Amino acid sequence: MNILKRTFFIFHWLLLTCLSVSQVTLLYAANVPPGTKLAKQQVFFRGIGAEPSSLDPQLVEGSPGGFVVRDLFEGLVTEDETGKIIPGQAASWTVSQDKIVYTFKLRDNARWSNGDTVAADDFVFTFRRAVDPQLGSSYGWYIDLIGVKNADAIIKGTKKPETLGIRAIDNKTLEITLKHPLSYFIKTLAHYTTFPVHPATVKKYGEKWTQPEHIVTNGPYTLTKWVVNERMEAKRNPHYWDNDNTVIEQVTYLPIESANTELNRYKAGELHWTREIPEDHYQKLKKTITAEVKSHGIVSTYFYAFNTQKPPFDNVKVRKALYLATDRDILAKKVLGMGEIPAYSLTPPYIDGYVAPGNPFAKMTQQQRNTAANKLLAEAGYNQEKPLTFELLYNTNESHKRIALAVSAMWKQNLKHIKVNLINQEWKTFLSTKRQGQFELARYGWNGDYNEPSTMLSVMASTSGANDGKYNNPKYDELLTKAATATNPTPYYQEAEKLLVTDFPIIPFYYYVSRNLLKPHVKGYLNKNPLNNMYTKNLYIVEN
Repeated sequence: MNILKRTFFIFHWLLLTCLSVSQVTLLYAANVPPGTKLAKQQVFFRGIGAEPSSLDPQLVEGSPGGFVVRDLFEGLVTEDETGKIIPGQAASWTVSQDKIVYTFKLRDNARWSNGDTVAADDFVFTFRRAVDPQLGSSYGWYIDLIGVKNADAIIKGTKKPETLGIRAIDNKTLEITLKHPLSYFIKTLAHYTTFPVHPATVKKYGEKWTQPEHIVTNGPYTLTKWVVNERMEAKRNPHYWDNDNTVIEQVTYLPIESANTELNRYKAGELHWTREIPEDHYQKLKKTITAEVKSHGIVSTYFYAFNTQKPPFDNVKVRKALYLATDRDILAKKVLGMGEIPAYSLTPPYIDGYVAPGNPFAKMTQQQRNTAANKLLAEAGYNQEKPLTFELLYNTNESHKRIALAVSAMWKQNLKHIKVNLINQEWKTFLSTKRQGQFELARYGWNGDYNEPSTMLSVMASTSGANDGKYNNPKYDELLTKAATATNPTPYYQEAEKLLVTDFPIIPFYYYVSRNLLKPHVKGYLNKNPLNNMYTKNLYIVEN
């Protein structure tokens, strides 16, 4: 951004935040206390980390696009400020006695941003679209994961999308049929893969339907501007069913990959909310602007995934050696130092309804792990003449680079014969490279889609579109299938977790904590959502 543009931007920002305010007497869903003096201009600037791969609910991958899509669209249910499931586009629902058929009543005042009624057929179109092989959604597997009847067969191409277990009973009544009972089904519907799209717009504009001049949304905001790698802007959707109780008028999303650049822009007053906090600034910021640092444990794990279909990582001994040679305590406490919890398994132990199994490797000393790791590499045939050589892929980000450098240094110190080449790519290229399986070892971070153990464990299922390393163990898949219908799924989840530390398709590093900065004059954020989802409709800006 040149100096002139930057000066104008800062002036514009100061103007927006410093203008006179007026007292508002309306009652807002954002829970504005009576007597609060709201800023006259309700414009919210937030960092999203990177340029989204897509804004299509059935095609979006990763957090950057998810941040935007949750403002633009809304599913049958949504979340409150603490992450609790509440009605969204559906006003109510009932469940059949056998727990297989769910019937949803859509809100009478649910409208698209062009004024069209949100109809049951829109959801039918959307769910079928998500599993249709012609779309090629990387998240089509999610519809099968949540148990919708015939989803798996449609994804595989053996049945037509029209056979999916979803139908419109009438314009405002939707019926979803599952292949088996799923106790947490309603929770899964807050994920953006299930958010409806406007059929006529999608059919008319094809791949270009999400461009600002075409897009039609059903959430509290609608896209008005998209300058690639610079910004996106969204304004309130006047037809949103709860528009009268929404406060923020406009959201500006800034795709800033560099955490340090994002921090500098936050300090300059160009952002209200940062996607993250650079590790080397966290402790100081926590002391100097304590109230602005927002952090809590979330359902999310940082790990590396092996391409189990390619040498050298088609050999379980090699995978296990790197798993063992990773010093998680140093990584979490010294390299990061922001409350991260060292992880030896995929699923965070504090997720709803989960009791983590014991892990023998967590009880070993790092020296014991290193000794075992070197023995495994020797058994796999690696030595001074034939060192273990591979590429480690990560996406552009100071934090990911720092971790990659630290971990590769650990391996070189803890293992005798190893060479690691670091490869970094920008977000969209990185996603494409992983999806095509053109990697050996790659950075992963999985944010739970709902607060239940399967949201983590399902990532490694052979049918999962997120399983880019192509891990495939029929027993693992069977355990997840049994867990889905079990009265007490914990034993099955525990056995599945044990398989991951038998086959070693991944190296868990740590469990995430959220780390964001939020300006003190932005209210409505409670810092409690276990999935770390933030909805702009719940926020409001007070006099600064």
